Amino acid sequence: MEINVVFNREIEGYQEVLESLEKALISKNVEFKSFDIDKMENYGDFVLVIGGDGTILKAARFFAKFGIPILGINLGRLGFLSQAGISEIETVIDSIIAKNYSVEERLMLISENDSALNDFVIKGCSPSRTSKFYLEINHKFVCDYIADGLIISTPTGSTAYGLSAGGPVIYPTLEALVIVPICPHTLNARPLVVPTGEEITVKTSDKQLSASPDGGISKEVNEITIKIAPYKAKLAFLNNDSFYTVLRNKLHWGISPSTK
Repeated sequence: MEINVVFNREIEGYQEVLESLEKALISKNVEFKSFDIDKMENYGDFVLVIGGDGTILKAARFFAKFGIPILGINLGRLGFLSQAGISEIETVIDSIIAKNYSVEERLMLISENDSALNDFVIKGCSPSRTSKFYLEINHKFVCDYIADGLIISTPTGSTAYGLSAGGPVIYPTLEALVIVPICPHTLNARPLVVPTGEEITVKTSDKQLSASPDGGISKEVNEITIKIAPYKAKLAFLNNDSFYTVLRNKLHWGISPSTK
């Protein structure tokens, strides 16, 4: 087995974890190469990502086209997409060598040359005021929103920005997309769940839109059309924790407030 190790220099403590991981791989006679997140290459049978959810998202977008599974070692805050902590490096490597892991395929979005595992966030050109957005599905007008923006999300991204904006939690392997208005100026604007075969187009009354995939660099466009990518991200999982367990442990979902 050959392992691709991806790290993020911008996250504090990466160097120590990278050195520990490389030392462990050498001790177990595993072939590997290490790459900066901004200089990734298509190498190996498996990818280990050192960083937070943002680093994992960037790596997932790159490796999805090659069909290589990835697993995150969390150095960030929440680590919702990560499977292991710093203290579990030895366990992670042993499980990978023994192929004691499962792989889930996750839907991705695409718009021209940009892709996203979580979502596309669409806003107007002026961040200080609301804009009017026109929503079309399969080239047919659906509705308009006066809002701060729109989130077009995959099920994986439903627990990210879309959740904080009032969107539903979607089971990660469900074949569906979510359209969530951000701070709409009307009480009847609600999130919309649509089938994956739909082609979603957003226009605006402003001169241009600002579109950001997975919280990355935004691009100004006249309109944006988003659909399902022809490939899927492959996320590796070491344990048998259900999605609901992860929700409960990391987002405190369904936990009663403390009485203390």
